[in-house]
Amino acid sequence: MTTIEDRGSMRWLRRDFLAGRIGPAGDASGRVRLQTLVILRWLAIAGQLAAVLFANLVMDFPLPLGLCLAVIAASAWLNVFLTLRYRSTTRLPEWQAAVYFAIDLMQLAVLLFLTGGLQNPFALLFMAPVTISATTLSMRSTGLLLLQAFVYVTLLAWFHLPLPWYPGEEVNLPPLFVTGHWIALLLGLGFIAAYAWRISQESRRMSAALSATQLVLARAQRLSALDGLAAAAAHELGTPLGTISLVSKELMRGGMSEAEMKEDLALLNSQAERCKEILSRLSRRPEDGDAIYSRLPLKALLDEVTRPHRDMDVAFRTEVIAGEEGEAEPEIWRRPEILYGLGNFIENAADFARSEVAIAARYDRDRITVSIVDDGPGFAADVLEKLGEPYVTTRPRAGKRGGPAANDAHEGMGLGFFIGKTLLERTGATVDIGNRRDARPGAELTISWPRRAIEADPAFPADGPPPAGVARPGASA
Repeated sequence: MTTIEDRGSMRWLRRDFLAGRIGPAGDASGRVRLQTLVILRWLAIAGQLAAVLFANLVMDFPLPLGLCLAVIAASAWLNVFLTLRYRSTTRLPEWQAAVYFAIDLMQLAVLLFLTGGLQNPFALLFMAPVTISATTLSMRSTGLLLLQAFVYVTLLAWFHLPLPWYPGEEVNLPPLFVTGHWIALLLGLGFIAAYAWRISQESRRMSAALSATQLVLARAQRLSALDGLAAAAAHELGTPLGTISLVSKELMRGGMSEAEMKEDLALLNSQAERCKEILSRLSRRPEDGDAIYSRLPLKALLDEVTRPHRDMDVAFRTEVIAGEEGEAEPEIWRRPEILYGLGNFIENAADFARSEVAIAARYDRDRITVSIVDDGPGFAADVLEKLGEPYVTTRPRAGKRGGPAANDAHEGMGLGFFIGKTLLERTGATVDIGNRRDARPGAELTISWPRRAIEADPAFPADGPPPAGVARPGASA
């Protein structure tokens, strides 16, 4: 068994995806930390208080100071209540966070009503709660807050107390200016909210997809560690078990003296103790693996990657081509990223191929290149540019007839290419996804590494540090 021979890997990932343990953000919004809202509100209160006091005491603008301070105090009391009522580490459910943002919008609207409405340049601050909501809450909550902000901006354009100004002077801004300010605020609110929401969604999608990749890699590494443990056990237990088998056969034949029998029984006991010691050592260090098992010739690696999929109703053709005559075939580090990444691409090619998947590896002194070509329909032009991004899929697909996945029809999640590409790029590979270059229908994927990035150096084992001045295996060139 190998790390990619577990045909349930993608079914396991899909099960977690559907259960919500991994998946694209936006399906469920994140929870907002209460302390973050409290700190932001204290900053807003400090700014509002400074602006009101500066306008009244320094600029000597007449304004309803008592009402303004009462509105600011109401926001401060809300902060005090939240601080006393909840722990600072509390994460608010979405509806509660949306309610607090709505209260902030209402408080700002009342304060602007008292100080000139849209004639007050601080009306721009309507964008703050809406933008924060767009980056943390769902589209529905952000849409409701945006609608609330639109209503407040529209009402404040025509209904408000006079703008505070120097005593004895009256400010009457032209209606056209106020209308332009109103339109600018509406457009600004809509654009900033849409932009912030889109950017946050992209970030969440990428974060969720990377989490899925980490889960897959961790599982592959655990399976690889078990494979290495099994290989090491077989490698080290072979000699004592062979001795035990030989001695037991001699004992069964009989005809031994008592001294010879005691000698053989002592030998059996010593070999059994040796087996026990080996198993104990391996159980303490299952991650060490076996030095021989940790590296594979390039052709053997391709055979191992394709073996789990040979029961599907397509033919697999593999070949290894040397770039220069007499060039020795390289041995490759048996890394879970390489096995799983190549296996993911090969499985996808087999799912869509009509009759054949061709896998060709070419190597020279500098590079190792693996190409995977199928004779399926290929990639649609509108999907081709997006492949490799998380949650981009070509079409719903089901298991090939006759294969083990035939009864497990599913719709593609769009994670296969992303996971395969991400894992291979971590080993220093460059992944090129496209359609066949020979004008025939089908897809072609090319994975290319600097040879020194994945070639096993016989000078040191897989689990040991490389000599000084030698690049660590898997390091990107």
